[in-house]
Amino acid sequence: MKVYINDHIGDFDLQLALQSISSQRREQALQFKFEQGQRLCVAAYMLLKQALREQEGILDNPIFEYGEHGKPSIVGHPELHFSLSHCKEAAVCVLSRRPVGIDVESIGRYSESVARYAMSDDEMQQIHQSGNPELAFIRLWTMKESLLKLTGEGINDNMKETLKKAKAEWFTTTERIDKNYLYTVCEQ
Repeated sequence: MKVYINDHIGDFDLQLALQSISSQRREQALQFKFEQGQRLCVAAYMLLKQALREQEGILDNPIFEYGEHGKPSIVGHPELHFSLSHCKEAAVCVLSRRPVGIDVESIGRYSESVARYAMSDDEMQQIHQSGNPELAFIRLWTMKESLLKLTGEGINDNMKETLKKAKAEWFTTTERIDKNYLYTVCEQ
């Protein structure tokens, strides 16, 4: 499985890109107040277009429909599964014929209160015993969010339990310390 990444978000012509995407995605992108958010939204979609072209030979702009919890799928292609994510530094996309999820996060300050909300006692112990608690937290967070994207559940009030039944082999985490982000792909 190939992960598509754009970590040069400022390097494309936003106005030109907005004209080359579906009106549905253009409307979504323009709902972002700031240009950076618009760029990230467009960049993630452009990565999906690239994946569809390279892996499936699909040249049309994908149109999304949404499941019960907001999980997007591509109209007319129920056999294809994809996941998009973005953070301040990068947009990422993964496309598969099996359910898949991806999450990318900036490596930022560690927040004990957020960790206590989202992590189980065992996960908190892992974080505290790590040589780099910030990185350990982000790694666990991206695992949780990628799994929730795979299942279509999305972030919920039961984040502490998210990884309880998960298997380590479902996850592939890539750290880009030099670019200040990390991403995890989840595929069962």
